[in-house]
Amino acid sequence: MSTQITDTAIELADASATATDPHSLNGLASSAGGPTRPSAPAEELNSLDLLESEAIHIIREVVAEFERPALLFSGGKDSVVMLHLATKAFWPGKVPFPVLHVDTGHNFPEVIEFRDRTVERLGLRLEVGSVQAFIDSGELSERADGTRNPLQTVPLLDAIAKNKFDAVFGGGRRDEDKARAKERILSLRDEFGQWDPRNQRPELWNLYNGRHTVGQHVRAFPISNWTELDIWRYIARENIELPGLYYAHDREVYERDGMWRAVGPVSEPRPDEKVIIKQVRYRTVGDMSCTGAVASDATTVHDVVREVAASTLTERGATRADDRISEAAMEDRKKDGYF
Repeated sequence: MSTQITDTAIELADASATATDPHSLNGLASSAGGPTRPSAPAEELNSLDLLESEAIHIIREVVAEFERPALLFSGGKDSVVMLHLATKAFWPGKVPFPVLHVDTGHNFPEVIEFRDRTVERLGLRLEVGSVQAFIDSGELSERADGTRNPLQTVPLLDAIAKNKFDAVFGGGRRDEDKARAKERILSLRDEFGQWDPRNQRPELWNLYNGRHTVGQHVRAFPISNWTELDIWRYIARENIELPGLYYAHDREVYERDGMWRAVGPVSEPRPDEKVIIKQVRYRTVGDMSCTGAVASDATTVHDVVREVAASTLTERGATRADDRISEAAMEDRKKDGYF
């Protein structure tokens, strides 16, 4: 990746930041007023304006068409951006649907703290599906490899059925994985919560078909067309708060399968794995037991924009051990009802 491309990316982020609405996700939750940045004429809209407009349109369409939507919210960057967009979509009212998190019990403590603080600040209802509860009841069993991310499907489908959610917003993006690249913006799931790539509707222009029968539901992906760089440029422009582990910090880590894994109660090194203190950050925040960090000195959002612009690997390809189980790991999980 050339220096010119990297510099161009950060210049775009800097330019966006100078015209940013001063209200961050924190500001949107306050009573001091809502977004005040006026709509620009069509010829002045930049790429982030267009992506934001599309996402907000999709969110509003789903809320208008479905009776019981919910938003998957883990505290990760994509779900934080999704919640920010939903907050803007319905300002000055509150977000008119609950947020849903499938808690594996292996989450980073910083992310759970951020999740709870954000939900309280915005006055949202939080529904939690617990993998640990299903393990305790004997309905699920621990995997030999120690990761719980593949165990999320059953608690997710249970929470959807129990709450009768007919539409579930997710932060999936097509650039993340080849299985996600096949997704429609509205993705039909059958009465068992399963995804059939052959049973998806065409989406022409901005027309979305949410028709479904009793027992079926739809997963909605408003940021499908965003890239990781778009996400970070938008975070910079909107001054969106994220958990601190997305930025460079010193952490006890050990190397496994080419990734830096954090030391913790659910992520312990083997006898032959040396623990060191290293400056790292996380590009994605799945479980501690399957998510790797990357060596980084990016301590600010603009540093991260530069770093992402120069990267040749997606964040999942670079840091998620659960996606390396097989070539079709993500697609297999999607067919079972995950995400």
